[in-house]
Amino acid sequence: MEYLGHTQTATYMTGPRLGSSNTQTFLPSISTMQSSYKAFDNAAAPSQLRRSLTTLPWRPSTYYQTARVNPSSALTRSMPDPMSARNQLSELDSIKVPPVFAAARNALYTRYTPNDWMNSNQGNYLSSDRVRSTAERLRLDTIRLCRETDDKTRRTQSDVGKRLGERIGDITFWKTELNNETDNMIAEINALQEAKRVLEKALQETENPLHISQECLYHREKRQGIDLVHDNPERELIKEVDIIKRCQERMRHTIDRANTQLGLDRAAQHELEKDTGDKFVAQTLDENCHGLRNSSRGIAYHNGVERVDNTVSVPESWAQFTNNNIQRSQSERAASKNMRNEIESVLNSCANEMWQEWNSVNVALTQRMQETTDARNKLQTHLSKVLQEIFDMEKNIEFLKKAIQDKEAPMQVAQTRLDTRIRRPNMELCRDPVQHRLVEEVSEISETVESLQAKLRQAENTLQHLLRTKASLEQDLSIKNNSLFIDREKCLGMRKTFPMSPRVVSL
Repeated sequence: MEYLGHTQTATYMTGPRLGSSNTQTFLPSISTMQSSYKAFDNAAAPSQLRRSLTTLPWRPSTYYQTARVNPSSALTRSMPDPMSARNQLSELDSIKVPPVFAAARNALYTRYTPNDWMNSNQGNYLSSDRVRSTAERLRLDTIRLCRETDDKTRRTQSDVGKRLGERIGDITFWKTELNNETDNMIAEINALQEAKRVLEKALQETENPLHISQECLYHREKRQGIDLVHDNPERELIKEVDIIKRCQERMRHTIDRANTQLGLDRAAQHELEKDTGDKFVAQTLDENCHGLRNSSRGIAYHNGVERVDNTVSVPESWAQFTNNNIQRSQSERAASKNMRNEIESVLNSCANEMWQEWNSVNVALTQRMQETTDARNKLQTHLSKVLQEIFDMEKNIEFLKKAIQDKEAPMQVAQTRLDTRIRRPNMELCRDPVQHRLVEEVSEISETVESLQAKLRQAENTLQHLLRTKASLEQDLSIKNNSLFIDREKCLGMRKTFPMSPRVVSL
């Protein structure tokens, strides 16, 4: 049974009817209060860009959504007071009948007038026109806004793609520059390593001429007697040893500097390769980003990613960083090239100095051998003369001895005569001229023998001097032969050829 004054279509505004509390019916309310309906979506609230217009997962996305309406004027008005003052009953103003007793209240006074009814209709018409106009404008604004946002989104996406393409071009350019510089640096490192290897080989080769020079000095220490002189070959050999050791020290110092330069070159190469690897990764990522489209797979929401800023550079500092790496590599390559030129200069200068001193030693040894040979030849000449003189002196001594021996018979004759004449008797012992002559003869023979013996002694002494001179000459001759053997066979025999390349080919 319907209450008086209520239409059948508006009964849902009054809640369940009296007496029907056992009937469990629930209709959705148009109220915006959350307590008036039961929430069926227990999932997390969607993001602002969720395509579904409702939070209910079982409703299609094309379904409408409950809107919150705050009308400025009520569509219906239910109040105990009449809408017109002419319809008020003054005698019943103090009586306020509860709204639940609408039938009793209608029995006391008339609620609305035809004017109220017409005004209500007119108000409904105007409200409908106003709401429909607002809705139409909203629809048109929505369509326009959607088109504008679509165009703006497409332009923005196209601009982003263009900028990504430009960025990829910049990365490709710098990566190409880095690759070229890396190749140049690798070639320079290989060239410097080869130059260092040649220098190390030359340093090892200097041990051979140093050993030869020292061996020459050791062999020349085996000279004998007067030939142990500090002559020009010995001074040149000592100078050669000093030059070789000084060249070795220069080579070692240059090798240490080359190792340091190689370390700097490898550090620059490492920075180039690291920068190239970073650019390769960045280029790959940017190409993936450039290839993404609205229909691409793998795209998803990343909430709050636009607020993450972990960048460490700007385009200017980014380009400057790579440019600095390239400039550093170029400077290191220039230093490495200078190092290679210095290595070549050290090799050539050391080889030339050692070669010149090697020739100087050989010339000094040759001159010394010539001097020794001349001295030996002269010694041999004098020795031959001394030998001849010894032979002649020995003959002279034999002749003196024979001469002394030949004086024995005359001495005996003279003394025998004197002895015989001593036996003359008495007055016959006369000192006659014969006696005087015999005495003179004995005296003369004695003087002659004494003089001959003195000459014999002198001859024998001279012979001894000649024999000592012969021994000295023979000893000196053997010394000269030994010196010649040392200089010619031992020293120059090892120094026929220079044991290393006199000049290094340009690297």
